[in-house]
Amino acid sequence: MSGIKYILDTNFIISIMKSDASTLAMINELNILASECACSVITRIELLGFNGITLNEEVLIRQKLSAFTCIALDGNVESMTIALRKIRKIKLPDAVIAATTIVNNAQLLTLDAQLISVVNSFQSLAH
Repeated sequence: MSGIKYILDTNFIISIMKSDASTLAMINELNILASECACSVITRIELLGFNGITLNEEVLIRQKLSAFTCIALDGNVESMTIALRKIRKIKLPDAVIAATTIVNNAQLLTLDAQLISVVNSFQSLAH
């Protein structure tokens, strides 16, 4: 996918929305542009499908997500998700997000160290 350098995990987007100082510092340090960022359709589902979400929260989330490319599930992401789940004990949403990152040869931005480990181990095999 052209121009996409980063896949944003659900917890990373939540951290941005909460204006977490360490997350914002990382974005500034890496000089990350919204145009270089994408998220999995799973992230959209997790954020917008949260039980008890208010209308104001939904509007804010949709506004934030509109700055990023949303990557839908396709055959390549599906195949990689299956491979990840066969090899590692990983929740389905995390596996889809990791697979989206791997298939798009991007860097995953997440607060989940285990998920980073999954992505890094598979990306190192590909190179």
